[in-house]
Amino acid sequence: MSIDYRHLSKTIAHALRHQPAQYGLDLDAEGWVPVDELLAALRRKRDWHSLTLNDLMDMMVHAEKQRYELRDGKIRAFYGHSTPDRVQRSPAIPPDFLFHGTAPEAARIIREEGLKPMNRQYVHLSADEATARLVGTRHASEPVILRILARDAHVAGIVFYLGNENVWLADCVPPQFIRTP
Repeated sequence: MSIDYRHLSKTIAHALRHQPAQYGLDLDAEGWVPVDELLAALRRKRDWHSLTLNDLMDMMVHAEKQRYELRDGKIRAFYGHSTPDRVQRSPAIPPDFLFHGTAPEAARIIREEGLKPMNRQYVHLSADEATARLVGTRHASEPVILRILARDAHVAGIVFYLGNENVWLADCVPPQFIRTP
């Protein structure tokens, strides 16, 4: 059986980030679910009736973005959750600067009101401008790249969390810590 890893990754993202109940999954407070339960849920879908742990591992190895974490027989999505129960994260000290790519119209509002999680649990920030630009192109062909004074915000009491090596999370970022080009 040939696995469409992209389709599999999107389905797992839907299960772990947005609608775990639809798959019969119950995430713990940190967003973890036993791998066996995830595989069983996916096997109930006609596309993956013979899905294995090796298939899951291959998907993670071949992915452009590292969206999932495996540990002690459990799996979770690093970030992007929109489930009602908030996934708990451990605070981390951010680098001096982080970045956020967005549409020009949204940038105007963000400069006035700051960054808010909107329909997600956390604000998503990029570790570098290139990643922010890539994210921003989902919203506009010519995205605005906002520079976040992350270290200053942290010192002022804004809490940051490490999503993965390229993604940082925050509860919010007030406008005084946001710069535009």
